[in-house]
Amino acid sequence: MQHEVLQHLQALVGFDTRNPPRAISTGGIFDYLQQHLLGFEFDLVDHGAGAVSLLAVRGTPKVVFNVHLDTVPSSDQWSADPLVMRDGDDRVIGLGVCDIKGAAAAMLACAARTQGDVALLFSTDEEANDARCIAGFLARHGQRFSAAIIAEPTNCEAVLAHRGIASVRVAFRGEAGHGSSAAAVSASALHQALRWGNSALDQFAALQGERFGGLTGLRYNIGRIEGGIKANVIAPSTEVRLNFRPLPSTDPDQVHAQLRQAAAEIYIVPAEYEITFRGPTLPAGDIAGAEDRRLRARDLAEELDLPIGNAVDFWTEASLFSEAGLTAFVFGPGDIAQAHTADEWVLKSQLTTYANHLMRLFQ
Repeated sequence: MQHEVLQHLQALVGFDTRNPPRAISTGGIFDYLQQHLLGFEFDLVDHGAGAVSLLAVRGTPKVVFNVHLDTVPSSDQWSADPLVMRDGDDRVIGLGVCDIKGAAAAMLACAARTQGDVALLFSTDEEANDARCIAGFLARHGQRFSAAIIAEPTNCEAVLAHRGIASVRVAFRGEAGHGSSAAAVSASALHQALRWGNSALDQFAALQGERFGGLTGLRYNIGRIEGGIKANVIAPSTEVRLNFRPLPSTDPDQVHAQLRQAAAEIYIVPAEYEITFRGPTLPAGDIAGAEDRRLRARDLAEELDLPIGNAVDFWTEASLFSEAGLTAFVFGPGDIAQAHTADEWVLKSQLTTYANHLMRLFQ
């Protein structure tokens, strides 16, 4: 079995699915998938802007297995061609082998060896905060399935809960002038941004006592502040980029409202506050509903005889399935610590363990 998985993985790594630029069409890697999924019915959809999905169904399954085929861009720190898989003693190296083409390769290998009812959903927009594929699938086929198992690197343990994610752009407007002016204190857009940033950090810190399913506190990061002209010119504009990652027990709309209010209170000219991406938590819903969905996911994982792991801090598209009402959890080979790294790798033993589970589930 490991030989077949590695053969498929070598081929999948060779398809350039870096995102950005997400220059992905309905051919290429999707031709390869369909050629190796004999006996399946296909629904191949181009959602635009390089977002393509393929639903492959055999029989009448109620659980859909999802895996994204897009990868992050490669960096100049790779020691060899990232699109050529390298086979080591205990691991394989290549762009996407861990996140998460290794799971896709195992799905192909196991589907070829089994005859049971199976649904596989392949997508290409996970790495761009642009969830067209999952939204399109849910609109077209969501009612056909009661549960979804999403492949991400979880060391072959079922993850029932993770944080949500909210990305924000805040723009501040000042009035250009000479830096020697007393007006610079209030007129500088950079000064406004720094004051607002301190207020935001205080608000985030106040939420560190919240807990859910083994996760504690809010994760947050002000990742970029850009603006101004030079030291002796009052900055006419500044832009701040940040994100925060709430727990299922945290109301992100309330956090957004507090951040907006801080901007409105501090400045004469209100800042522009834009939510550029929001991903729900896993499980999705208010705290009571989220706990009920977590318990249903636990029951499904136990029914499928899958080991259950701890909640995680990273976000996955499992939350989108949960938000749509499907029972959902995350389960895949590899460790998130190797995802998005130069010379990304995954242990062969992880691929084998994952394939062994799929063999049982695909029978």
